[in-house]
Amino acid sequence: MRFRESVNIKSPKRHKLNVMENKKELRNWLDAFGLDHPLVIAGPCSAETEAQVLKIAHQLKDTDATVLRAGIWKPRTRPGNFEGVGALGLKWLQKAKEETGMLTTTEVANANHVDLALEADIDILWIGARTTVSPFIVQEIAEALKGTDKTVLIKNPVNPDLALWLGAVERFYTQDIKNLGVIHRGFSTYEKTRYRNNPEWQIAIDLQNKFPDLPLILDPSHIAGRRDIIHDLCQTGLDLNYDGIMVETHYDPDNAWSDAAQQITPATLVQMMKDLKIRKEEGTEVEYNNKLNTLRTKIDVIDHQLIESLGKRMKISDGIGELKAENNVSILQTKRWNEILGKMILEGEQNNLSEEFILRVFKAVHQESINHQKKVARS
Repeated sequence: MRFRESVNIKSPKRHKLNVMENKKELRNWLDAFGLDHPLVIAGPCSAETEAQVLKIAHQLKDTDATVLRAGIWKPRTRPGNFEGVGALGLKWLQKAKEETGMLTTTEVANANHVDLALEADIDILWIGARTTVSPFIVQEIAEALKGTDKTVLIKNPVNPDLALWLGAVERFYTQDIKNLGVIHRGFSTYEKTRYRNNPEWQIAIDLQNKFPDLPLILDPSHIAGRRDIIHDLCQTGLDLNYDGIMVETHYDPDNAWSDAAQQITPATLVQMMKDLKIRKEEGTEVEYNNKLNTLRTKIDVIDHQLIESLGKRMKISDGIGELKAENNVSILQTKRWNEILGKMILEGEQNNLSEEFILRVFKAVHQESINHQKKVARS
């Protein structure tokens, strides 16, 4: 007799994410704000002192920012760095809310954090990227929040895994938490790029396409890692119909206790919101242009990925060129080239791409690869 039969274990009912599809209720918390602009969540990376939190809150209260953010517990990659002031900072957020009327939000990483945040009546809780990767911890937090009406925003996991991101959302939804949203903060990569965390826009686009009613917030600060490209990231997010932005702001960014390089001043935030092109659907022509701009932005994202992928391919070609030169092997390998071309033609057909197009593209790619290998051989 099998073990499952001997102890009469039944497989648990599987909750599927499709129960969230076409659920307008997911947007209720966001629609309740009645904003005529994207939701803006702003504040310091870390709550440092009571005076710092209050000063930033007062500088933000008359801006487009609706929610004041501040990290109370700061999970750092390595020990020895500033890891937050802890529960003491919750009192500072409470006081900031009393004095400015702004809503408050902070990150929670375990059930104890949840209990403390609930006691302090923090309005919105967010789940960090390091937490999202652990289904056990996510489940623990979701169960601690069951029966509350708090809004929960879930950052994408550190690694580019859409299923893991959606799985975290599912765990909260199945605990009857309906005020949900996600935060796109980019993904870690071993490769050096212009970003602290590579945006991997297509993952967020896929999520948005599958669950259009799930509010999507951009965290340009953690994607950028530096303040000079935050505006451009926000514009891309808005062009892709993101519902809001979470921007780290500090009155003295260069002297912030954590992530100084990626924070902007409240004054910079005000100017950025003026400069950003925020599209509104007010008529047929405007709606057409909005949809066209969104589709074009999606193409821009994929084009950027194509260029990056081609660059990576040519680096591999450089390596092949070095290996061939060391072993006195000719650059052109006709058999290998014909094999590649045959496979790509078949894959092209499966993706509705004509043979003529595949031939043109891969002949150009092959020629560039040969040029790279020639250059390496001559050096």
